[in-house]
Amino acid sequence: EVQLQASGGGLEQPGGSLRISCAASGFAFDDYAIGWFRQAPGKEREGVSCISSSGGRSYYANSVKGRFTISRDNAKSTVYLQMNSLKPEDTAVYYCARVGLRSRFYTNFSHQLYDYWGQGTQVTVSS
Repeated sequence: EVQLQASGGGLEQPGGSLRISCAASGFAFDDYAIGWFRQAPGKEREGVSCISSSGGRSYYANSVKGRFTISRDNAKSTVYLQMNSLKPEDTAVYYCARVGLRSRFYTNFSHQLYDYWGQGTQVTVSS
């Protein structure tokens, strides 16, 4: 069974940093790109970042570019999102998701490209 488990969220002050993780199981992790999405209250889910199966390519939404860094450890079947210079508008539930096609990498966040989603972790940025 394919599973994605996001963790590491919490409360952080503006300007602070958090690292969230996505632990995967039930499939050949190093064959698939993984994406991070977020959903704030009353807003649609939006793409944040994605990383290719090898980790050699990544893509970011303009709103987080230069502040967030995505990485992965294929030996641990885990993807990370390092979030620096956090802003209140980063407050959301963060989800990780698997790209549906093996070895494919996309520079867009169309939800139809992703087939499995984790349960989400809450990130709150507030003073």
